[in-house]
Amino acid sequence: MSKTAKPSRQKVYTLLVEIGRKTGDGLPKNATGAALVIYASGVDEAEAVRETVAILKQADTAPLDVTGYGTLEEREAEGHEIPDEERALMQRALDENAVIVAQVTPFED
Repeated sequence: MSKTAKPSRQKVYTLLVEIGRKTGDGLPKNATGAALVIYASGVDEAEAVRETVAILKQADTAPLDVTGYGTLEEREAEGHEIPDEERALMQRALDENAVIVAQVTPFED
């Protein structure tokens, strides 16, 4: 980073996204939808949510609801224990200015 470069304003937010069924969504045949744990970068949580929803729609999924759990610092302040592998995915989301799907839990009837 050069001396003139500003520090990034980007932060990584933990999101829980519920998706419904859509043709081509890649979920198991008997699933009714799924919950996705996502780490998404953004200057604020609203931007992270917008980017996540846009990318999920491009990926042929049907986002229904998004719950934000805040940044790493906010989660730590609430007493969440965050394992190293989760921290590594968060750092990757920040480094790559990306949306990382960390976990997919299909819903069944």
